[in-house]
Amino acid sequence: MNRYQSCIDACNDCSAECERCASACLEEANVDQFTRCIKQNLDCALICAMASKLMARGSEEAQNICGYCAEVCRSCASECRVHKSDHCQQCADVCEQCADECEKMAVELVR
Repeated sequence: MNRYQSCIDACNDCSAECERCASACLEEANVDQFTRCIKQNLDCALICAMASKLMARGSEEAQNICGYCAEVCRSCASECRVHKSDHCQQCADVCEQCADECEKMAVELVR
């Protein structure tokens, strides 16, 4: 098992949750109010997937990407919190968990 498995799992979960949230936002009646949320979700999903892959293969870039991934996850969570939809609130929770894991992992790599 990879020594960063908990962070890899958090990134994979977050990527999937952000994709689900973006799709659900597109189904909202007032979709124009969800434009920024959808964009944040798609960006976060992509960064999380990249971070997961880099950690899985032990890339030297994992620390930098995970630090940035945490920032993107926090930004996405903040945007999702603006919306009262259950899918946005759940996505925010998952993004915050991923940010916590990425921050721990980035600090661990510095040591």
